[in-house]
Amino acid sequence: MLFCIISWVIFKEEAINNQNISTRFNRFYRRLTGSTIEYNLTIYNDTLNKIKQLKTEFTNETDEKLQQISKELFHRAQNGESLDNLLVESYALVCETARRTIKLNPFDVQIVGGIVLHQGKLAEMQTGEGKTLVAVLPAYLNALTSKGVHILTFNDYLAHRDAEWMRAIYNFLGLSVGHVQEGMSVSERKQAYEADITYISAKEAGFDFLRDSICYHKDDIVHRSFNFAIIDEADSILIDEARIPLVIAGTSDFHDAELYHIAQIASKLKKEIDFKFDEYARSIYLTDAGLERAEELLSCENLHDTENLDILTRLNCAIHAEFLLHNNIDYIVRNEKIELVDEFTGRVADKRRWPDGLQAALEAKENITIQSRGIILNSTTLQHFLQNYPKICGMTATAQSAEEEFKKFYNLNIVVIPPNRFCIRVDHPDRIFVTKREKNRALLDEIIKVNETNRPILVGTCSVKESAILAEELNKQQIKCEVLNAKNDAYEASIVAQAGKLGAVIISTNMAGRGTDILLGGGDKKEKQKVMELGGLYVIGTNKHESQRIDNQLRGRAGRQGDPGSSCFIISLEDDIFIKYRGADLIPAKIINDNKNGEISNSIVRKEINSMQRIIEGQNSNIKITLYNYSWLVEKKRKIIEKRRLDILNNHASLKFFKLRSPRKYKKYELLVGNEKLTGICEYISLYYIDKYWSQFLAEIADIREGIHLRRIGGQVPLIEYQKLAISLFDEFLSKLDETLVKEFNRLPINNRDFTIETKNLKAPSATWTYLVSDNLFENQFGFQLTGNIGLSIGAAFIFGPLLGIALLKKKFKRKS
Repeated sequence: MLFCIISWVIFKEEAINNQNISTRFNRFYRRLTGSTIEYNLTIYNDTLNKIKQLKTEFTNETDEKLQQISKELFHRAQNGESLDNLLVESYALVCETARRTIKLNPFDVQIVGGIVLHQGKLAEMQTGEGKTLVAVLPAYLNALTSKGVHILTFNDYLAHRDAEWMRAIYNFLGLSVGHVQEGMSVSERKQAYEADITYISAKEAGFDFLRDSICYHKDDIVHRSFNFAIIDEADSILIDEARIPLVIAGTSDFHDAELYHIAQIASKLKKEIDFKFDEYARSIYLTDAGLERAEELLSCENLHDTENLDILTRLNCAIHAEFLLHNNIDYIVRNEKIELVDEFTGRVADKRRWPDGLQAALEAKENITIQSRGIILNSTTLQHFLQNYPKICGMTATAQSAEEEFKKFYNLNIVVIPPNRFCIRVDHPDRIFVTKREKNRALLDEIIKVNETNRPILVGTCSVKESAILAEELNKQQIKCEVLNAKNDAYEASIVAQAGKLGAVIISTNMAGRGTDILLGGGDKKEKQKVMELGGLYVIGTNKHESQRIDNQLRGRAGRQGDPGSSCFIISLEDDIFIKYRGADLIPAKIINDNKNGEISNSIVRKEINSMQRIIEGQNSNIKITLYNYSWLVEKKRKIIEKRRLDILNNHASLKFFKLRSPRKYKKYELLVGNEKLTGICEYISLYYIDKYWSQFLAEIADIREGIHLRRIGGQVPLIEYQKLAISLFDEFLSKLDETLVKEFNRLPINNRDFTIETKNLKAPSATWTYLVSDNLFENQFGFQLTGNIGLSIGAAFIFGPLLGIALLKKKFKRKS
């Protein structure tokens, strides 16, 4: 009886919104199964009406009066008044200021979105709904405390564009705004972070955080205390990019000409004879014949001898680079450098590298200069970096399918904001073919047919190579097209904005994170009418992605703000995702055999494809959870190191340490060089050895993580064993650190006032650089190893051992030596 009452209440609540029956039942089911997604926005109506009423009153006020009101709000916030009490006045003020300065009048749904963001929630707002303006509302309100607000974007171009676009609003209201981009000096960055509102890409903010973590002078720290972050393109930043490690490295003497020779040997090996793929073609292992041939080519008697483990590791990396990584698909070569292509966005991923020697192997394969890998000084993920903010919120067009991850990792509840105008986009059923050949023919025919009507087309491909091939075929048909591969954000954003013009054909890698609206007719009203009569923008996807959310991002490029539009995916069972996950095995053989040379029009096949995507999403989600469980402990330890460094820089903790642990030497040195110079010496050697030992700890814990899955064979739980080892290793690290500090302090050659730190050869890295480690290539292997059953773990030990296990043994051997 109670269940029936609860069900009736929930269903009635969902029925308040004007939705179709199917949508209402889906939402009703979500609520019954524990979903916390908000669809009913009536709870915001009272606040919304107050804001609109006050905004109407503000229209009669002078600019000077509005600016005076802003000053009053600032003083009230500074005196401790709750920001919730200031929300109505602040939002009304921003709305009227936006109308006067940038000629934009926020819609009701935008104001509601702003309310939701201030509450620390995630607003799902469709493409073209003006999320950039929505962010200004909570940014202004929370900036009144003078603690700073960060608006985190997907890339540098969007950070600069949005800051300049919204600057007039902030300046009118008396607030400063800055933006951070790659290449800025320390002083420029500090100035930007000191502004009331700072626009910055999430990755650049994370890199600045890592640079701050190795500073030797507090004046070089650019970040101030974290306060509030508004995250645009939240699904890309919080889900797709969140667990990829951000790394800061220092100089080393790494160089190995032998890698070029090993790369040549790898290229001579033959598939199925010298090596074989695992069943998902994600890893390679040498056969007995391949091992013998490699030993012959390398003039090596036994590659498995201890002294040859390093060579074997490099050989496996070279084979991996040769046969599993492909130019113009996984990476491109530009300006004599390897640049990775992001699998989620199709964009060239700035500053990203592969781990475990793969980067160097790839550079050797392409016969370009092998870049120094350096020594990792510190590392974190965006997921952990964002936890520095006491309060975060976000906006995205696709949030509901990732509800569990948003809730688990960030404690973000989703609120679905309806579009200002009802979406009338037509999403056609997928067109499915058995072979790629048939798919490509159908794709080409569809583009030619639609282009003859002059209707604009946007084609989303999965790789740079596929984009180039399709463009070449269209050129043969005398169809002019633009090919975008995310090599120039500013230029490509301008091209994408014109994708709605008559006759436009744009071929692009996945559109995730571009943040650019497509205007029908390119902004020309007459041309817009003609495009609307043709049906609006036509979006074609050429591949299904691992996440349905990514597919929906592409669809969402059409049908903005109530405009007409349509979308369709033209795919084949020979596409990469079906090969990689053996998706064709899910489809009855009879259906495939009956449609070998044509299109499959069967609802069962479409359901199975959707089911496959959900399974992949679930698997990837489990892997992310597993990886998080392994990384959070290291993050806790990093916080301890961070606090110790800050105590040294801000509170002279190193003086207290040495005065307590070595009082006689301390007094002697103080008499020789004076308190001020001794303070600098104590701080320097403390920071030097903290960084040195922390770098060693990161290397050791990485080794442990790579091989911990083997503990499952002995009936142990890998995660628990990993945590035990990590805690023990960190305690040992702290103990050694303190011993070394006292020992080195007592041995300082301070005999006169001319002492310099270089006397002890304690020199920090002369150069540092930042990059991201792309571990997507290994996510399935790593996830299986950590979460799989005993049988699978034993299999993993043999199948994945060449790349992971041998690397582990090599490192252990070197360390013992």
